[in-house]
Amino acid sequence: MEHSGRVLLELFLMFAGGKLLAEIFERLRQPGVLGELLAGVMLGPSLLSLVHTNEFTLGMAEIGAVFLLFTVGLETKPRDLFEVGWTAIAVAVLGVALPFILGLWYMKVGGHSTVESIFVGAAMVATSVGITARVLGDLGALSTRAARVILAAAVLDDILGLLVLAVVSSLSTGQIHYVQLLTVAAEAVVFSLLMIFFGSKIIGRFQPQVEKLRAQNSAFILSIILCLGLSLGSVYIGMAAIVGAFLSGLALADHSERWKLHENAHPLSEFLAPFFFVILGVQVNVRTFVTPGLIGMASIICVLAIVGKLVGCGLGCLRLGFKDALRVGVGMVPRGEVGLIVAGVGLTLHTISDAVYSIVLVMSIVTTLVAPPFLRMVMPIPSAAGSYSAGDPPPGESPPADTHPEL
Repeated sequence: MEHSGRVLLELFLMFAGGKLLAEIFERLRQPGVLGELLAGVMLGPSLLSLVHTNEFTLGMAEIGAVFLLFTVGLETKPRDLFEVGWTAIAVAVLGVALPFILGLWYMKVGGHSTVESIFVGAAMVATSVGITARVLGDLGALSTRAARVILAAAVLDDILGLLVLAVVSSLSTGQIHYVQLLTVAAEAVVFSLLMIFFGSKIIGRFQPQVEKLRAQNSAFILSIILCLGLSLGSVYIGMAAIVGAFLSGLALADHSERWKLHENAHPLSEFLAPFFFVILGVQVNVRTFVTPGLIGMASIICVLAIVGKLVGCGLGCLRLGFKDALRVGVGMVPRGEVGLIVAGVGLTLHTISDAVYSIVLVMSIVTTLVAPPFLRMVMPIPSAAGSYSAGDPPPGESPPADTHPEL
């Protein structure tokens, strides 16, 4: 009974606290996700110490992230990603290369070891698409061209980040396992491409059989099974579970309206997603900020992390115009839990110090906090009639200069 009471108390505090502060931030015309992150900081060990990271809370956070990205996938048609294919590739490659080089260079100049410097660079490459997806969804901007580029690049970003992490992990042991690295890369690429190109078609072939099932909401039940199954598949391959969740939603997007999948999945995401953002806040230890010299180094790393994504990702899609390049750059800035995962690997392998871990922690937190308000400022806001601000192409359309498809 005592254990059950503790579990329910933590659930209550995370959900109620997160939603309360989200409402306050929304009233202040700021992204609600910032309120949920702040709720985590307040409830966590740094301040009130009412919620802690354990197997249960981390599991709830993971499930929240999975269903958030599943819902985002349901709103993203595969053909939308095809239209931004080469642009997304350029965004992902430049958005990985530039931050990595900047992080590696700065740490080496600061006198840190090569392996430590590489780990910091690796922590700076990946994007936490969960943060950006939440803000884009709240703004009703998931159908814009910039949002499609961000989501497509984020999938590629995760694959490239996976390869970088595999390399630096191998370096920490003194050698690189090329066969294992190539195998993981091939599995990740094939898995993603199969779901993007053929997932919707395969599901379409089973549409008559699905609609004959007698269970209530049978299509939605099967969609949840597919979501959890592909999330599990992503983990076994070595990618983040949220990539599999996004790909499952993407495969079902063409059938979402017919089967009312988004209508059923949205309340589930509204309940579970806040746990993900609150737990990100719970993991913040404000005491690390008082370490001598840490704030200065962390501040420079944060600036390099933000500039690296803004410039790298922006250059990758500059052909779409300055406005969309800025939107994509800002949308790719958050590192969130991805940066923390990389730092955690380095700490586990005893290849980075506690100070360097704290620097990566600060970088992950700052990039996560600064991106939502700036993204809200630069993204076009749909009016009540569904139109977008002046100078922005309607969702699903490109400007006159982009007259030929990329794929």
